[in-house]
Amino acid sequence: MSVPPSQRIFVTGMGAITPLGFSVNETWRGLLAGHSAIGPLDLFDLGGISCTQAGQIRHFTPPAAIPVADRATGFAVAACMEALAQASIFPNRNQEPGIRNVPPIALVTATNFGTLDHNASALVNEGPFATADRLATALNLTGPRATITLSCAAGAAGLAYAAGLIRHHRAARVLVVGYDAISRFAWSGLCALRTMTKDRVRPFDLNRNGTIFSEGAAALLLESETSCHDRPAAPLAELLGWGTNNNGFHITAPSPRGAGSALAMRQALRRASLTPDAIDHINAHGTGTKANDATESQAIADVFGAHAPRIPVTALKSSLGHMLGAAGTIEAVASVLSLREGVIPPTTNFETPDPECAVNLVIHRPREANLRYVLSNSAGIGGCNAAVIFANATLRASAPLRENPS
Repeated sequence: MSVPPSQRIFVTGMGAITPLGFSVNETWRGLLAGHSAIGPLDLFDLGGISCTQAGQIRHFTPPAAIPVADRATGFAVAACMEALAQASIFPNRNQEPGIRNVPPIALVTATNFGTLDHNASALVNEGPFATADRLATALNLTGPRATITLSCAAGAAGLAYAAGLIRHHRAARVLVVGYDAISRFAWSGLCALRTMTKDRVRPFDLNRNGTIFSEGAAALLLESETSCHDRPAAPLAELLGWGTNNNGFHITAPSPRGAGSALAMRQALRRASLTPDAIDHINAHGTGTKANDATESQAIADVFGAHAPRIPVTALKSSLGHMLGAAGTIEAVASVLSLREGVIPPTTNFETPDPECAVNLVIHRPREANLRYVLSNSAGIGGCNAAVIFANATLRASAPLRENPS
């Protein structure tokens, strides 16, 4: 099969609603400062549920221009409006959308639980697709729309899906938003997984004993090179490579040596036409669980070989908690900011190295670095894996694509 002409894909807008802040800048400042988003969960009566700490968003008011009935959609629409505003499609996130002036934009939503925070009947009556429909209608997004629900790899997988839409000329602009909200129904199930710690999230630390889940949303607007030229738009970074798979090893456990993650990272490198030694920084999935961090470290070692000890790695769930369907998109946002600002936010709560997690972890304080290519890795239960590679917007790949980017 012949390869279609290479169409560069750029990030032109970003938005975020997180427990650290209600914008990209507020969240970024919190990450660089090493702040923690984790605190007591009092959103509802826990009724004996033993998991009492969460990344809960407090005092958030959805944009007045678009009424929403549930917190999850409120997070998503606010993140989308910020991303569109940065891309100069809306004048600002608090102003009613200029509906007549919106160019055709596709929409990809990524979530674990959709709108279950509003009503558990959404599981059977609506499902996560309803949020995509509401967002598309409210924001006048007239292109194709899709919903990705690949567990905690959903956000990064959504970016990969969006890139495919652009590469195959089904859309010139795609808005990708990962989102989730904490609800009693979802929290009961998450606690039953027995992956949550009652302490702190300590990615790659010898004494790590679990993750803590959070809520929020993060959005990125992707545009083709032609779209950026025609509008014109100012690129923030280039989405250069992506890979997704499901290795189907186990319903919850990662595969030995993180084989699925390794495959996704190799796919992203091939699609980007990069060798492993080109990667300057890895934003790791880094959940803080024993199994995930060990196997992700092994996957990094297997993919990057002798270069692995030289790659700075950070794990933002130590500050943000695990944002579920939004994890991959908020980590993509941070990857773009690291590229633009030349700084890597620290992994917090790290105290004791683990010989099984021999990664070059950025700890205690931000690390300045001259970054050209950043890889963000994501994984999820059920064997879902995804990886994306971002490049400095001024760089071009040194070789043509070597595979059909399906």
